[in-house]
Amino acid sequence: MADQPTPLMPHATATWLVDNTALSFEQIAEFCGLHILEVQAMADDLAGAKYTGRDPVHAGELTNEEIERGQADSEYRLKMHKVPVAVSRTKGPRYTPVSKRQDKPDGIAWILRNHPEVSDAQISKLIGTTRNTITAIRDRSHWNIANINPKDPVTLGLCSQRELDAMVAKAAKKAGLEEDAGSRDARLGNDREALITELRAEREVAAKVAVEAAQEAEAAAWLEAKRAEEAAGGQG
Repeated sequence: MADQPTPLMPHATATWLVDNTALSFEQIAEFCGLHILEVQAMADDLAGAKYTGRDPVHAGELTNEEIERGQADSEYRLKMHKVPVAVSRTKGPRYTPVSKRQDKPDGIAWILRNHPEVSDAQISKLIGTTRNTITAIRDRSHWNIANINPKDPVTLGLCSQRELDAMVAKAAKKAGLEEDAGSRDARLGNDREALITELRAEREVAAKVAVEAAQEAEAAAWLEAKRAEEAAGGQG
């Protein structure tokens, strides 16, 4: 059988089919694109996550006739009635996993402190938050302000370094803070000179340490040889 699309919410659909039909675990697993052991765990109430059932008939993905056909013949493979339309987000704040949401205030505080030129709208889009939250953190009226510690949103996993850099560059350009080519070249030139000076100093220190270590080793070897000679003369 050729591959067919899976339900929009496969685990929730499988839960509903387990609870409301006499379909076999294999039929449900194949229709939902899951492993049969996942379906078995749902039936035994052993699944780590508890899913709220989603009716595929109501969603238009299955028909009652198709379910009846499957219940009458365990070898029958259910066919998708209507392919689900993938939901794409084009507007509004980005989705952030639940495990990361508690880190948002820290990321917002970091941006407000380090990049005041960035607008609330930009922060809202980057972090996936509301302007009310941003305002509350800025004026320190946020309910959890005592526990908010500014942290780099990239480190927190709230955005990528590329996204953050692009946002900051765009805000700087809009605010007229963007460096002209001459200033940037001069700054980078100074940084390069400083780096070269630092590396040269480090090499000089390393060379000095190496010379001192060689001198100490030579002195120790001479002293050991001297003692050995004296010991040999005493025995003679």
